[in-house]
Amino acid sequence: MSAFLGIAATPGTATAPNAAPARRRKAKRKKTKLLSAADRNLVSKFSYGITPALAKQVRAQGGAAAWFERQLTPGKIKDAAADRMLAWWPSLTYSAPKIWARHIGKDEYGWQLMFSYQRWVLMRRIHSKRQVHEVMTEFWENHLNVPVSGDAVFTYRYSYGQAIRKNALGRFDRLLHEAIVHPAMLIYLDAAVSTAEHPNENLGRELLELHTVGRGNYDEDDVKNSARILTGWHVDIWDTWAATYQNEDHWRGAVQVMGFRDQNASADGRDLTRRYLTYLARHPATAQRIARKLCVKFVSDNPPQGLVDKLAKVYLANDTAITPVLRALVRSSAFARATGSKVRDPGEDIVATYRALGVKVAAPPRRIPDDHVVNVILWQTSELGARPLDWPQPNGSPIDNASWSSPSRLVASLDVHYGMSAGWWPTRGITYRKPVKWLPKQVTRSGKTKRMKRVRLSVLIDHLSRELLHRKATPQLMKACCESVGYPASTMVDEDHPLLRWNMQRLLSTFLDSPTHMAR
Repeated sequence: MSAFLGIAATPGTATAPNAAPARRRKAKRKKTKLLSAADRNLVSKFSYGITPALAKQVRAQGGAAAWFERQLTPGKIKDAAADRMLAWWPSLTYSAPKIWARHIGKDEYGWQLMFSYQRWVLMRRIHSKRQVHEVMTEFWENHLNVPVSGDAVFTYRYSYGQAIRKNALGRFDRLLHEAIVHPAMLIYLDAAVSTAEHPNENLGRELLELHTVGRGNYDEDDVKNSARILTGWHVDIWDTWAATYQNEDHWRGAVQVMGFRDQNASADGRDLTRRYLTYLARHPATAQRIARKLCVKFVSDNPPQGLVDKLAKVYLANDTAITPVLRALVRSSAFARATGSKVRDPGEDIVATYRALGVKVAAPPRRIPDDHVVNVILWQTSELGARPLDWPQPNGSPIDNASWSSPSRLVASLDVHYGMSAGWWPTRGITYRKPVKWLPKQVTRSGKTKRMKRVRLSVLIDHLSRELLHRKATPQLMKACCESVGYPASTMVDEDHPLLRWNMQRLLSTFLDSPTHMAR
């Protein structure tokens, strides 16, 4: 009876003499396992693109919530492969004087070093297992923007990025202090040459307007006193590049910025700076500004005020700690409803495309050829309209949908998607999956897994949708794919079919051009 019902007999037990032989299991297509819609939303928003490997990791950790919680402690996640990539551009870690000496000696110009920084950032985003950390590092580097193209900041820009990275999931008051007094920020916003006699207002103003409380919460007197408080921090630009604190350059006398007051009697104003920045970081207006910006980044361009208020309250209750705010954000109903709500910017699009296509990037030689993939990837982001961390104004790159939804941006994305789907560009240092490798696999009767040799086009489309978009193919997507390649869904495709031999790029790029891929 057990054999007849398909239940395996217990080893060593006898079966009835005339029992029917057990049916052999038919070979079945091995489908890519999908995360739930809620899990997909969370992982998509806080990564640079879901891959089958990432989805497997999420399932192994018990779901997206558990994965996210583990990601909030990046130091516990081994990331050796991504860490090793820094060795591809060793000069990034050189001291400011050495970087300057190489610049004036024409060994490596500052702009070349900054191109290397941008390339390193892109490579980390593609390969890092600490995806949440990478996403939040980019968020804060954008919020506390020091553009890599800023004059002379190249001497300290990698160091600045590392300071942001160290604090990206920590407390905002500490992040703010390290960023504002960092030599790169001091150089960029002219505080490096600000003195008691001539306080420069640039950093003092942007600190209030962009980094903390925002417009409408301060006046011009506040800006003047903000600049006075920040005097004394100095960088010896164009010479030794030493970053020091000069007591004689610190403006002394009573200061008031909004509710912050101090007699400012000491020549050493470093502790004053710390207390002032702590006051700003803990200000309710700063809490509102940070909360709203997080909502715009991860929920919608016009987030519910109730959610902003809730996150601001969590921020203040947790002494500016960032992770409790992120936890509250991802548990909100507004976040749950925001599936695919945010358009990917150029950098996110390029990184997600590399991840989706599953390309392999080889370590470049010591002298990197111009056409090597680690160079080309930066040109690709330029084609789409913006290189990473290169926004020329202090306010940082836009994070709203409208800024990245122009026809020209779309056309540029289509061009890059098509070229990469065909394996046309880049070609050096990169390995693309061969068309036949995109065919789905099947589980044979013996339980082994092997590539299917012949498959219906509709099955191939659904398989690719699961691999590239991490969701089942919709009727609309099925129709678009069939029209793009000129074959009906019932077409049988094998490795010698013209579709795989000559037109696979049309099929692959249809997925990459879809709204699903273009959004988070």
